[in-house]
Amino acid sequence: MKLSKLLLGLLLGCAALAINAQIVIKFSHVVAADTPKGKASDFFAKRAAELTKGKAKVEVYANSALYKDKEEMEALQIGSVQMLAPSLAKFGPLGVKEFEAFDFPFMFDDTAELHKITQGPVGAAMLAKLEPKGIKGLAYWDNGFKSFSANTPLKSPADYKGKKFRIQSSKVLEEEIRSVGGIPQVMAFSEVYQALQTGVVDGTENPISNFYTQKMHEVQKHLSITNHGYLGYAVIVNKKFWDGLPADVRGQLEQAMKESTVYANKIAQEENDHSLDGVKKSGKTTVYVPTKDERFALKKAMAPVHIKMTDRVGKETLAEFYKATGFDPSKL
Repeated sequence: MKLSKLLLGLLLGCAALAINAQIVIKFSHVVAADTPKGKASDFFAKRAAELTKGKAKVEVYANSALYKDKEEMEALQIGSVQMLAPSLAKFGPLGVKEFEAFDFPFMFDDTAELHKITQGPVGAAMLAKLEPKGIKGLAYWDNGFKSFSANTPLKSPADYKGKKFRIQSSKVLEEEIRSVGGIPQVMAFSEVYQALQTGVVDGTENPISNFYTQKMHEVQKHLSITNHGYLGYAVIVNKKFWDGLPADVRGQLEQAMKESTVYANKIAQEENDHSLDGVKKSGKTTVYVPTKDERFALKKAMAPVHIKMTDRVGKETLAEFYKATGFDPSKL
């Protein structure tokens, strides 16, 4: 009898521990903690702890502390980490090529046009395409519009010819660079500073916050504010892990994500403006704002990318984007 009571007590104790066990979510990303994504990740961790009353703990690993950007997607799929916020270009190599529509140059003139996609039914439908890959998409986070940098001025399309530009892994971005005579170089984000410093690549494209926080202004003499492309992220989780969460905790985490998305998108532009000031004050990089005619010339030079890459992302997807943005490359 005593032994039975002891066993029963042990079983009840183990059950209580299981019930009260804290859910740990490893959230890995490849950029600095003081970028918009880095700050939004920390904000999410804080709100998750508050809303779940400590039932869930989000551990944020910035700056490729756990995985380089080439490795993180596989880590999520096998469950080594539970949450990522990769750039949208990462889903093309995964086989969900529709996301590369976000890489098309000059697709969006401003965030209002962008949010018609990311905060509407088109964006939601695209996230749903990740589920067969074992991935659940939760939200889109802005980082901002990209600008080109190099060690020589970039004012006309001819200035890009022959230069090696680092890009993310994206067939669309490869074509973007080739459209102006440049040489695309796919490279992990964590390797870019050294590659610029040593001359392995001549330039790159980044939102200003990434350019500044990664200290690229120390190794790039010129920055042209082209705002030619968008860089954003999809916050994603391992689907099996997410579906297995208690319903109440999952709901609280969804609320934390909604709040974090509002925060992320709010600070994205603020951080880019602050970083641009930092670049200018450093005196190490000359910042150039193209004239209206110069920007149009670059836009026209890159317009063929839309035609050449149509079959890659799908006519239907592009039609939805063009409908929302009003962009028509055939008229350039």
